[in-house]
Amino acid sequence: MIAWLRRRRLRVLVDVEAGLTDVPARPKEALAREADLIVVLGGDGTLLSIARRADARVPILGVNLGELGFLTEVRESEAMAMLARVVGGDYELDRRMTVAATLTRRGRVLRSFRALNDVVITNGARARIIDFAVSVDGLPLTDYRADGVIVSTPTGSTAYSLSAGGPIVEPTVQVLVLSPISPHTLSNRPVVLRPNAVVRITLAAGEDDALVTVDGQEVMPLAGRDVIEVRQARAKVCLVRAPSRTYYDVLRSKLGWGAR
Repeated sequence: MIAWLRRRRLRVLVDVEAGLTDVPARPKEALAREADLIVVLGGDGTLLSIARRADARVPILGVNLGELGFLTEVRESEAMAMLARVVGGDYELDRRMTVAATLTRRGRVLRSFRALNDVVITNGARARIIDFAVSVDGLPLTDYRADGVIVSTPTGSTAYSLSAGGPIVEPTVQVLVLSPISPHTLSNRPVVLRPNAVVRITLAAGEDDALVTVDGQEVMPLAGRDVIEVRQARAKVCLVRAPSRTYYDVLRSKLGWGAR
């Protein structure tokens, strides 16, 4: 792939973690800033690690090196032909919604995040129920006693949220999905919210064993009365669409639908 691009006088950069010595390397943040096209070789986790850093104008071509992924749709055998199409301008994009989250403690914003899949609040090492309240646009929704809660994008609806009983949402639909994890009250069910809703999660006083996790990769410990606010981000992530298969093909393959 590198040789093919160089023959066409295209400048190639690689992730510094790739360990390639004969190609200029950059950290992911720098790659996201400098690239006109990002090619991801790996799986969905690899793509997530760069997607939330990428500019909304930069297309991402995901090549799966294992089983077919929800995000890395292109198979290894299709990679070169697909790369040629993208370089030639013959491709289509899926523009995926992302979310922005902030963690506030005692009135001060400690951290800001961006996620393509989800923002998750869970219990920590002690594996016990945590108490928290959820409001939407400043209006109380409910108080939860649960193992946690997931605020998911449509793209993330087939990730952790699906395991927690959340719905599968077509990724081009613009919604937020709020899925409690193992709630103590069995009537607490996943809720689908409009995309411009602002979800505010407030931990109860005394909660000292909880975590916030972004896209399953960035983790930060939480304390009692911490507030996590999640809303639709302005920037989208642009994924190159594999022309040989649809989203429904991916669902059937990944989830084993129709298999006997």
